[in-house]
Amino acid sequence: MQQRQAMIEVSDLVKRFGENVAVDQISFTVGEREVFGLLGPNGAGKSTTIKILTTLFPPNGGHASVVGYDVARHPMEVRRRIGYVPQALSADGTLTGEENLLVFAALYDLPHRARARKTREALAFMGLQDVAHKLVRTYSGGMIRRLEIAQAMLHQPQVLFLDEPTVGLDPVARKAVWEHLEHLRTQVGMTIFLTTHYMEEADRLCNRIAIMNLGKIVAIGSPRELKTAIGNPDTTLDEVFAHYTGDTLESGGSYRDTARSRRAARRLS
Repeated sequence: MQQRQAMIEVSDLVKRFGENVAVDQISFTVGEREVFGLLGPNGAGKSTTIKILTTLFPPNGGHASVVGYDVARHPMEVRRRIGYVPQALSADGTLTGEENLLVFAALYDLPHRARARKTREALAFMGLQDVAHKLVRTYSGGMIRRLEIAQAMLHQPQVLFLDEPTVGLDPVARKAVWEHLEHLRTQVGMTIFLTTHYMEEADRLCNRIAIMNLGKIVAIGSPRELKTAIGNPDTTLDEVFAHYTGDTLESGGSYRDTARSRRAARRLS
């Protein structure tokens, strides 16, 4: 079988904030058309890792490249080839869905003649064509998140990064987002890198998963491989997570982590 191209390559990556080592010599690769999940307790280093890969934070050591470009030496080349959906709100509630996308089309410097067409296509792909002309502040949480994904995919990136893509969504909205992410991988051929606190989400979406704890990767493999590694392929990812971190996803975390999660949940509710 032909080996997939490595879209993300990370080797001995380090990020420090003062004396705190947030990312501690981690290494992994992500292949073309793969959905790769990064799991871990609050404060494990997940969001810091995704911010390094999206060129928002510079690394202190090691190496990271996305689509063959070094994130520290060629940040603009990386940014042209990625989409990023952060936890923080990236859609403007005072604009319509279509207007939000047209703003992003301009930011991505898409050709003027293509902006309207690509906006319509993105709205249709994410199932938002019927609310394209409504103000985003009238959208449900699931619709807002799908609009944010449409914004991030407007310039047809090769890699899509999502930081907690379904936090604060109800189960129905969460599953709708899952379906659209699966379509991005299978129909568009996009590589997807996501962080999540939902084990069901990781189990359903991810080809492979890395578990972080205290800045280090403590386990990596497919969901089945991780389950088998602790002795039972029929176990749950929650049990795998607890085995490798000694924690559960609902516990721990700083005041700042908890406040951030609750703000995200409120804005999507």
